[in-house]
Amino acid sequence: MGKDTLPPTDGGDSAVPVDLKKALEERYLAYALSTIMHRALPDVRDGMKPVHRRIMHTMRLLRLNPEQGFAKCARIVGDVMGKFHPHGDQSIYDALVRLAQPFMMRYPLVDGQGNFGNIDGDGAAAMRYTEARMTEVAAELLEGITEDAVDFRLTYNEEDEEPIVLPGAFPNLLCNGSSGIAVGMATSIPPHNAAEVCDAALALIDNPEATIDDLLEYIKGPDFPTGGVLVESKESIREAYHTGRGGFRVRARWHKEDQGRGGYQVVVTEIPYGVQKSRLIEKLAELIISKKLPLLDDVRDESAEDIRLVLVPKSRTVEAELMMESLFRLTDLESRFPLNMNVLSRGKVPGVLSVKEVLREWLDHRREVLLRRSRHRLAEIERRLEILAGYLIAYLNIDEVIRIIREEDEPKQEMMERFNLTDVQAEAILNMRLRALRKLEEFEIRTEHDKLAEEKQQIEGLLGSETKQWQTVRWEVQKVRQTFDPEKNPTLGKRRTSFGEASVHDLEDVQQAMIEREPITVILSEKGWIRAMKGHVTDLSSLSFKEGDSLKLSFHAQTTDKILLLSTGGKFLTLGADKLPGGRGHGDPVRIMVDLEADQDIVAAFPYDPERKLLLVSHAGNGFIVPEKEVLANTRKGKQVMNVKLPDEARFCIPVVGDTVAIVGENRKLLVFPADQIAEMTRGKGVRLQRYKDGGVGDIKTFNIADGLTWRDSADRVHSRSREELLEWIGDRAAAGRMVPKGFPRTGKFNG
Repeated sequence: MGKDTLPPTDGGDSAVPVDLKKALEERYLAYALSTIMHRALPDVRDGMKPVHRRIMHTMRLLRLNPEQGFAKCARIVGDVMGKFHPHGDQSIYDALVRLAQPFMMRYPLVDGQGNFGNIDGDGAAAMRYTEARMTEVAAELLEGITEDAVDFRLTYNEEDEEPIVLPGAFPNLLCNGSSGIAVGMATSIPPHNAAEVCDAALALIDNPEATIDDLLEYIKGPDFPTGGVLVESKESIREAYHTGRGGFRVRARWHKEDQGRGGYQVVVTEIPYGVQKSRLIEKLAELIISKKLPLLDDVRDESAEDIRLVLVPKSRTVEAELMMESLFRLTDLESRFPLNMNVLSRGKVPGVLSVKEVLREWLDHRREVLLRRSRHRLAEIERRLEILAGYLIAYLNIDEVIRIIREEDEPKQEMMERFNLTDVQAEAILNMRLRALRKLEEFEIRTEHDKLAEEKQQIEGLLGSETKQWQTVRWEVQKVRQTFDPEKNPTLGKRRTSFGEASVHDLEDVQQAMIEREPITVILSEKGWIRAMKGHVTDLSSLSFKEGDSLKLSFHAQTTDKILLLSTGGKFLTLGADKLPGGRGHGDPVRIMVDLEADQDIVAAFPYDPERKLLLVSHAGNGFIVPEKEVLANTRKGKQVMNVKLPDEARFCIPVVGDTVAIVGENRKLLVFPADQIAEMTRGKGVRLQRYKDGGVGDIKTFNIADGLTWRDSADRVHSRSREELLEWIGDRAAAGRMVPKGFPRTGKFNG
């Protein structure tokens, strides 16, 4: 920018050139830090984000204690927004509503009155209709806040003060969990059982060197408010808690209800945490309509206060476990809750902590709160003792005190000089009521003085001994533990999420169960177009193909089958029969479904049978036997099984159905030899089956030698040759063979 293009600097407004990169970096960093610190990540000490902390603080100021009355949520939100949280009222109300929802919070912090939404995903009523107050858990979090337990800071407009963190007698971060998305980082912490967390904290106080394994003796895993069954392995849970990152698979809780006469229905009573019931039912209905759940006939919602989803199987022969396994795979009846223990350590530094580090920081915070409250109490006691000492002097010289007050112009100064009193003591004596001059008061003052002196000694002993401090913290944690004891308070304390193992059903069975079994006829054209016609069609004469195309092969299958294709390059490809295009058009090219090289073609196609063995043969006469289950491919790329190099290519793939192989070359020479001479392998080039000077394999067949060799001629007549009649063609593998017998088809094929 030239000097002449800059505006004149006459003291008025003027533009200043700024380095755009630097300006964007500074501004975006400021925004990112603001989001991380003041919106998205919870503080490890009280498990709260600023909006929740401000709601709790406001409710305390409004005296909405658990034993007192409710106030309109609009009043609470208004105070939070006006004094502490300069954001939209709806975002504050949403945060307040979540704190009151028993299906979102394991231990709700707000006691709501009115419509606060439900597990179906319906929202809460407007804030002018609902009322709220704090729960006992919230009271635990705020305990000691007026006793200098935590630091306060000025609010955004510097008119009020707000706490930087709450005293947090309740281990809120782990017990209620948290989730949030900041800039470049996120947090996701599931809820846990309070009694288990307290037990782990007590173990950590008793043994600061305790390992993650020691703590996991107490914290078994998350405890969701909606219950469910945790199907994560112990190793996975341990790894997640050790690193602070991982996830937990949670399944719905279900049981069979007998309907008589062998019939039954499945009833779901608990669904995974965070799943909306109405959306879950919609998804189930969609899958039933689209026939992706052939084992399920109907779904009904019979829920009232408790969840009750009724799943009706297609027939009484359907296996309930298999049906549920297919539902777990396709719907939110199984969901994964991520663990990312990304929190503000010491309220300042974002970081991913392990469970031990989270408990350690909470306990250190509790000790700090204890020390601050003790020092605050000590200062109060010392002030009170000072006043009581002044009172005693006044009682011992009561007549003189009264005279000074009645006659002196400045009684305060006179008393301070006469009795050697401090300013505080003289002020207290002057403010004393006349009724306090009765005779018994002296005894009461001495009693209070002795009690306070004793308490002062105890507090000084506490402040001077780290052992006593941890004993007191332990006692406080024990007290919280008793509040949430599963036996004393089963409603809040009892574990809701149980542990189980995922079903051991074969993956194949489950995938089959998710497809409706129907007969189909698979059609493959010469140019590689594939389709599936409904039913087992026998007359294919009416089939239409694209111009210049014709039928290559067809076979019968079921929609639950997998279709295996062998390419000329020796690669096996797998297609799901249910994924094949319908038979109304010309189908789709195989190449768009699987990765088939441009210079290769399909040699064979057939339904997958894991019990069979296949004989693979190349044009040059090499071959080997492979178990069919070894050729199944799980990806589009397929599985390379037969190694061939151009000009050689894979030519035949036939099931092994006998003990003998008959191979005929393009030179019309036939060789018969035992099948056990062919090597069995999972991948390779194979062994030589027949030797040729020119050309390659014409056709190949496997059969039982005891039954003889049969073939069909062009006139569809069947010819047979017994073992004795085949003697001159029987030899060893890799021989040249002899010219075919009389009556063998001119095409050189066993099927004419």
